[in-house]
Amino acid sequence: MIGYYDESVFRDFIKDASKEFPQIKIVYLREYQALGTAGGLYHFRDAILKGKPERFFVLNADVCCSFPLNDMLKLFEDKDAEAVILGTRVSEDAASNFGCIVSDAHTRRVLHYVEKPESHISNLINCGVYLFSTECIFPSIRSAIKKRTDRPRLVSYPSSENLESSFFQDDDEETKNEVLRLEQDILSDLADSKQFFVYETKDFWRQIKTAGSAVPANALYLQKAMQTGSKELAKPSANILPPVFIHPSAHVDPTAKLGPNVSIGPRVVVGAGVRIKEAIVLEDVEIKHDACILYSIIGWNSRIGAWARVEGTPTPVNSHTTSIVKNGVKVQSITILGKECGVGDEVRVQNCVCLPFKELKRVRSQKLEIDPLLTILGCCQRSDHVITLPDVMKFLKNTNNQAFSSERI
Repeated sequence: MIGYYDESVFRDFIKDASKEFPQIKIVYLREYQALGTAGGLYHFRDAILKGKPERFFVLNADVCCSFPLNDMLKLFEDKDAEAVILGTRVSEDAASNFGCIVSDAHTRRVLHYVEKPESHISNLINCGVYLFSTECIFPSIRSAIKKRTDRPRLVSYPSSENLESSFFQDDDEETKNEVLRLEQDILSDLADSKQFFVYETKDFWRQIKTAGSAVPANALYLQKAMQTGSKELAKPSANILPPVFIHPSAHVDPTAKLGPNVSIGPRVVVGAGVRIKEAIVLEDVEIKHDACILYSIIGWNSRIGAWARVEGTPTPVNSHTTSIVKNGVKVQSITILGKECGVGDEVRVQNCVCLPFKELKRVRSQKLEIDPLLTILGCCQRSDHVITLPDVMKFLKNTNNQAFSSERI
């Protein structure tokens, strides 16, 4: 694993994964700064090349899919390739948000690669999973670094007096040259090598760019587990609508109704009459009787009161975004409660992201809280005033009072 986050972020994950897969050695290599995918690979090339591997996989951490690595390896060997990229088809409207691949339909060779093109070139996109020959990728990265170093960088707009000095690089320019992105700086040149191929998956794939993306990603993995007959899933019943995962240490009241696409973490307590759908409930959460959780993530050690309602908004199955427009405002479709949040009895929380250690004791539904000293029509009054954004816009439209401006809101 390569990244620039603090080691503590991955400590528990590495500990649990090493225990579950003792045959695999898992190591976290921390960059001194964000170097980009290619820059990180090159910086830690000695560690990667230890043991003299002929090829290796690179998997971006922000994607979920079935990871058909064996199929990619077979294509690599059959074509005597230098690189294989995993691709999938998306709608033409969504394609420009990803790296786009133009390939030969018969040979599957990559002819052209453009990261987030301004115009449509292909709906075959980069899935963020690669297989590289060590003899190909590291020389390619080294060549990209050399090109950047040799190319003069204009630091400022020159005048006739300082034309030469304007081309001098900063002292830390050498460090900047090491920051390389695999998609933007390397893959386009690899397409010219004639030994760069794409394996197109027909299975599920999704990008995970926001915390809310975990809910549709969770659904995809649960559905895959159900298709493969996984015994880890809860058995279907009148109150279990598959697929549902319940950790063995969790306690779920028999009258609670769960599913579809629900994951219940360790030591969770779910009370009588609770309804949970399209949601992730993390460790040590308590959900009291008759509460309702829909399209949400409930953070560690949180408490949901009786008859409380925590809900997000469903999005289209094929959508690659978790944001929606509600009442003219762009909001997250998934409601997220951070660590150790509390939701009071009979409180409704909708389309909100709640920071850790917060207590919600009244209704929250994407509302704008105004300071108690509220200026209305030039008159100041003290009140705990909560208004929705459409209320604000309607008020502004009907008044010419400049003291209550949209900038102040």
